[in-house]
Amino acid sequence: MVALAREAQREYQATHNQQSVDNICRAAAKVIYENAEILAREAVDETGMGVYEDKVSKNKGKSKGVWYNLHDKKSIGILNIDERTGMIEIAKPMGVVGAVTPTTNPIVTPMSNIIFALKTCNAIIISPHPRSKKCSMHAVELIKEAIAPFNVPDAMVQVIEEPTLDRTIELMSAVDVVVATGGMGMVKSAYSSGKPSYGVGAGNVQVILDSDIDFDDATNKLITGRAYDNGIICTGEQSVIYNKADKDAVFAALKKNGAYICSQEEGEKMRDILFHDNGPINKDVVGQSAIKIAAMAGIKVPETTRVIVVEAHGVGAEDSICREKMCPVLCALPYNHFEEAVEIARKNLANEGNGHSCAVHSNSQAHIILAGSVLTCSRVVVNAPSATTAGGHIQNGLAVTNTLGCGSWGNNSLSENFTYKHLLNITRIAPLNPSIHIPDDNEIWSM
Repeated sequence: MVALAREAQREYQATHNQQSVDNICRAAAKVIYENAEILAREAVDETGMGVYEDKVSKNKGKSKGVWYNLHDKKSIGILNIDERTGMIEIAKPMGVVGAVTPTTNPIVTPMSNIIFALKTCNAIIISPHPRSKKCSMHAVELIKEAIAPFNVPDAMVQVIEEPTLDRTIELMSAVDVVVATGGMGMVKSAYSSGKPSYGVGAGNVQVILDSDIDFDDATNKLITGRAYDNGIICTGEQSVIYNKADKDAVFAALKKNGAYICSQEEGEKMRDILFHDNGPINKDVVGQSAIKIAAMAGIKVPETTRVIVVEAHGVGAEDSICREKMCPVLCALPYNHFEEAVEIARKNLANEGNGHSCAVHSNSQAHIILAGSVLTCSRVVVNAPSATTAGGHIQNGLAVTNTLGCGSWGNNSLSENFTYKHLLNITRIAPLNPSIHIPDDNEIWSM
């Protein structure tokens, strides 16, 4: 497969220019948009996780967003000429990309990685999660059919039809660059492959509610994000951190917007069903509805429940409920002043999810900047659902993607959203410009 990919990549690079590559990327994105419903149904049926309607919106939103972000970006030939120095930057492809994709996002992750590769004249081989191999393969096949009329070599985009751990490891050691989206074990394998690798860290999005906000609006966004696709995406909200003086108003708003607040006894049942003896998350709750999880825990909740809220009795490692919960369960923690709220979020991240994302609902720019300055996270979402915007949005400047770097905090090489530019090598032609004054020693040290 890698040998075929190398041959296809050379042919593709030799025969396509920026305009034709952009036409190809548009076709690849549009076919996922046009088949959003059937791919969403296949993903839910095969994985047994998530929400059909949310997967439809994800398939449509991500395909639109990726194309919108990429349609006017240069990725071939001369990217830039510096007016002052005359330095010229020239884009070069890396070669063959090996992309490991997760069962939680089995459609949009292969799609975005394929489009990023095609945009930069790289061939790509997808290794899907075994639990979602059929729907991922269908998405890849649809893309291949859509781009074939544009004279794209067949081996430019490939998928391992029967993925296994051994085959994935073999792939990672044979390609030129690895993109690993999924569990931390697979990400560590990617970093151990001996090839340049882009991995992701665990998510555990902390949400701070300031006191100067509309609690109804903020909690609606918070619950919408936590319930989205039954909470399986890494950008989903995990903990709500509220001012102790606002508890009655915040909890009333949470209930109004579909949250069920657990009693102390019910909270213990939730901890046990999610993390028995503080062990790894129970795989049977991942991507399931709040109603189903409540029933598993022996808790009776209203049929309208969208999210289950458990009040924490500690911060970070002191309480398992502060960890990442890949289902619609939310942890609640009080604070006395905003600086304490930021510290609570920091401690929860340090325990799990360091480097990923946080959200702040506030009308105070000073508080928002304080959170961004102190928290060890790569992105801070402001007054919006993190689940649907931290992975990129047309209105917030974050690149639309499904692979979110967590920086050195999360043992990643990226602290931004992975996109097409990370699949480019860049040659810099650097002549000396004699018109630029070279300061003498006195000038240098007087600066």
